[in-house]
Amino acid sequence: MSTIRITKKFNFETGHALYGYDGKCKNVHGHSYKLSVTVSGKPITDSSHVKFGMVIDFGDLKKIVNEEIVDIFDHATVFNKNTPHVELAKELMDRDHHVLLVDYQPTSEMMVIDFAEKIKKRLPKNIKLHSLKLQETESSFAEWYASEN
Repeated sequence: MSTIRITKKFNFETGHALYGYDGKCKNVHGHSYKLSVTVSGKPITDSSHVKFGMVIDFGDLKKIVNEEIVDIFDHATVFNKNTPHVELAKELMDRDHHVLLVDYQPTSEMMVIDFAEKIKKRLPKNIKLHSLKLQETESSFAEWYASEN
């Protein structure tokens, strides 16, 4: 049976600030992120299986990505917990804002690495994470490929 890749796309809104950066992104701002998740595997060949012909049910993939990424990052503001932004984060949290403190600079590059690790842990053993594409703007994105990691 052939190995097939399937892709599901997700959208979420997230704010962040890059501490120590020398450009505009040092300021708190947000993006309408687009995340494409591509997995690979062999379609189920058992005709009595409820998911016959599928690599993975798109609904199952959606559940994993929503629980690990979208539901957590959507309408959150992300700061590196190892920077003075933690003071701003605490102020926002005290005002009941959804803030995430991560142990990395919240660039698209670092976020896509984080997302890959979270998704890989949740996939069934017979399904492999092939790639992720995290689009920050219409013209800017970061990609992660299993073959390079």
